[in-house]
Amino acid sequence: MCGLAVETRGGRVTSIRGDPDDPFSRGHVCPKAVALQDVHEDPDRLRRPVRRDGDAWREIGWSEAIDEVARRLQAVRRAHGHDAVAVYVGNPTVHSLGAMLFTPGLVRSLRTRNRFSATSVDQLPHHVAAWQMFGHQLLLPVPDIDRTMHLLVLGANPVVSNGSLLTAPGLERRLKALRARGGRVVVVDPRRTETAEAADAHHFIRPGTDGLLLLGMLHTIFAEGLARPGRCGNFATGLDEVRAVALRFPPERVAPACGIGAGPIRAMAREFATAERAACYGRLGTSTQAFGTIACWLVNALNVVTGRLDEVGGAMFTGPAVDLVGDRRLAGRGHAGRWTSRVRGLPEFSGELPVAALAEEIDTPGPGQVRALVTLAGNPVLSTPNGARLDRALASLEFMVSIDSYVNETTRHAHVILPPSSPLEREHYDLVFHVLAVRNTAKWSPALFSRPADARHEWEILGGLARRLIEGPPLQRARARAAVAAATWLGPRRLVDLLLRFGPYGSGVNPFGRGLSVRRLEQAPHGVDLGPLAPCLPGRLATPDRRIRLAPPALVADVARLDARVEAGFAAPSGHVALVGRRDLRSNNSWMHNAPRLMKGPTRCTLRMHPEDAASRGLVDEERVRVVSRVGAIEVVLEVSDEVMPGVASLPHGWGHDRPGVRLSVARALPGASLNDLTDDALVDAASGNAAFSGVPVRVERA
Repeated sequence: MCGLAVETRGGRVTSIRGDPDDPFSRGHVCPKAVALQDVHEDPDRLRRPVRRDGDAWREIGWSEAIDEVARRLQAVRRAHGHDAVAVYVGNPTVHSLGAMLFTPGLVRSLRTRNRFSATSVDQLPHHVAAWQMFGHQLLLPVPDIDRTMHLLVLGANPVVSNGSLLTAPGLERRLKALRARGGRVVVVDPRRTETAEAADAHHFIRPGTDGLLLLGMLHTIFAEGLARPGRCGNFATGLDEVRAVALRFPPERVAPACGIGAGPIRAMAREFATAERAACYGRLGTSTQAFGTIACWLVNALNVVTGRLDEVGGAMFTGPAVDLVGDRRLAGRGHAGRWTSRVRGLPEFSGELPVAALAEEIDTPGPGQVRALVTLAGNPVLSTPNGARLDRALASLEFMVSIDSYVNETTRHAHVILPPSSPLEREHYDLVFHVLAVRNTAKWSPALFSRPADARHEWEILGGLARRLIEGPPLQRARARAAVAAATWLGPRRLVDLLLRFGPYGSGVNPFGRGLSVRRLEQAPHGVDLGPLAPCLPGRLATPDRRIRLAPPALVADVARLDARVEAGFAAPSGHVALVGRRDLRSNNSWMHNAPRLMKGPTRCTLRMHPEDAASRGLVDEERVRVVSRVGAIEVVLEVSDEVMPGVASLPHGWGHDRPGVRLSVARALPGASLNDLTDDALVDAASGNAAFSGVPVRVERA
């Protein structure tokens, strides 16, 4: 979503910088954008399909590769059934227009219930809460950060991420502007993050207790008569139920578990409720924990109870030019529990099973065992819990195909890898990130270079596979193949053009209208400003009665689980600390660790621990330590720092590039260690199935 100005000479990139005329990003650029040149020119990036032959890889032609993949997947289906083939879709998919448009067709052609994605790695609780409360999994409110006067941030580091489930380039600049107009920023996090450093106040919180903090704040708001739902109160149900739940959790009760005093909890609640305009925003820390869905629900509830939802300067909904919420053909509202995973019985949500179940579905024998896997733009060995177990499980598959640009920690197990074109060789329109943006804009990004004749775009690969894999009765099969052929003939550009023309800012069938189209966006290469976020409820609600469900029965019932945990305590077992993740400005999950300009500078894959915890273990700064969890152990360099609260340790995710067979020369030189060799696949949020990464108990000892 950041506007980029790219200069080339002789078919090579000479510079990448922020576009000062982009109405949304206004010149902001981060290191990862500049590193697009490294990705495009990377000698380790695959350009043509490869087949694994022992420990070696051999290039093969596209027709041969696609035919072989289809033939071997069909063989597994005939022998073991459709569910014997699983599919995993990684996070980079949402950054590729072609992948976004054509992945659903491939997934449908597989006809499997074993569908997994990165959604259940880090954000599923947000979708479940949105579906339960607002009727659609993508009705995700974002803080109106450019107009708010009080921003409460829970478990998020937007100064580094530039927003996560929140599209806002240049967050540090926006926070400075917020404070300059007299506003206030409050951060709650187990670590004093870069965002906390830029805030007015920071409170340490014990991992996994965000729901308790929010209940303590709601208790204060109800007990002191500060609840003022405002306009949303006219179309919300369940206010009395939320009040009844909150009154069971006074600040004095939740304070010992949270690690925040009752006084500060009350002060936070009063400040938020009485601010002129306020918004509460929770992200990774709230969703990657055992009570993630409760926390995400209560973030929304706090915004509703105090009259902040759908109000200027509060938590608002976007009005994108391609409306994934309003057009049911583009994204389903959501559904849950139509089937469960074979081994553990974890529930599906919107057609996907929690990825924490993937390894056990492969390595547990019996009817329905997964025997083949398709991965798209994902590296689950490094990004899903207990990655070492998944690493072993992948080696046992009868067949695996990866649509990916690299031989990485996951794709090294594939029998065939189908590499897509470079990001600089593809046209782009952000379908997802406009749905999460703090301002309504639209922009078409043309391809910088033409793709080579022997390369294929992701949508071409996906469409070719889908056509070959479609099965069913003759008429149904013919219709499905015709639909794939039509979409492939149109291609991403014409599909987006149709979505724009028939979207909220388009002219429909009128060829002379002034509405949005790809051609109009091409005439405005810096992007088109469509204005600030505007109140849109109750019209945009997708619940049957167009009312907010403030107290979804399933989530209210799940509070009993949180209640029981309060009595048991949240502190890590004796001798352990609670492990949390860490995001770095120059790191993007595991994707770009092969970019030389991002890997410069000091080692960033380090374990940070409070001085008191280090001293009690006889550990000193910069020594190598061994970190042990229930599922595994790693060695890493220790950083002693009061940036983390006592009882907590922090390690970045996405590292661990030292596995045999990985062909990432830059990353292998600085491999680091994988956080997910420590995270536990047995720990999930019961309400959603999302992996509970935050707060995993670990021992830290001298290596």
